[in-house]
Amino acid sequence: MYTPNRLKAHLAAGHVAFGCWVGGGSPTNAEILGHAGFDFLLVDHEHGVGETREIVDTLRAVETTPSPALVRVPWNDHVFLKRVLDAGVQSLMIPSVDTAEAALAAVRACRYPPEGIRGYAAGVVRASTFGLEPDYIHKANRNMLIALQIESHTAVENAEAIAAVEGADIIFIGVNDLAGSIGRLEQTGHPGVQALVRRAEKAILASGKIMGTVPHQGAPVADLIDRGYRVIAGPHDVALLRDAGLAAMAEYRSLRERRDSGGEPAASSHLKKSY
Repeated sequence: MYTPNRLKAHLAAGHVAFGCWVGGGSPTNAEILGHAGFDFLLVDHEHGVGETREIVDTLRAVETTPSPALVRVPWNDHVFLKRVLDAGVQSLMIPSVDTAEAALAAVRACRYPPEGIRGYAAGVVRASTFGLEPDYIHKANRNMLIALQIESHTAVENAEAIAAVEGADIIFIGVNDLAGSIGRLEQTGHPGVQALVRRAEKAILASGKIMGTVPHQGAPVADLIDRGYRVIAGPHDVALLRDAGLAAMAEYRSLRERRDSGGEPAASSHLKKSY
């Protein structure tokens, strides 16, 4: 459904946006995390679970909360982009943008002519409130927020040109895949990886575009803010659930071992009724 883009307004006001990944395919998880108060929820459909119908279900859940959605699509594919835009996605993240040409293609796929090539179905799609939003096509172009991921050594070489593309609002450094592109997967703190990150940062900051990334080895949230990042995608719904489950089971095993050995059970926090 059409609404003004709250994430775009938040960033335009100069604020940092701290978000949470939603990759488990659960609209309920998205709804819970939205009520937790994150500045945005990064709904992941590159590595996450689900298709366009699931994106709509998640959007409906998120729209009941204070947190806006930022949807990561699987690829820089104008057909898929058209479908999720028609579904009502206003803020998009597009992975693996290696060149200025790819960046321009992504932006043009998200905008109606004459600014782009987005196909027209504005009279009936969910994005225009099923045709009820006046002047939707012009509002849509102005309302769009586009994040492009640079996540390879090739993309870093082209970072200045990518950031110069008009309509690319956020340049998001995918540091894990960037590390993998030079044979250092899962070594985000490696000096060679960090050298590439710093080169990308310099180009993005010089362009005046908004810079984003994820916290990683040697770069906690506070450090990223100090370095000029304004879009930070932090925890992940799957990891939050996994870690809470592991903590609860660790506490249970400790209690069981104490009982089995005849000792006094320890005070329990995770195992108390929480609902």
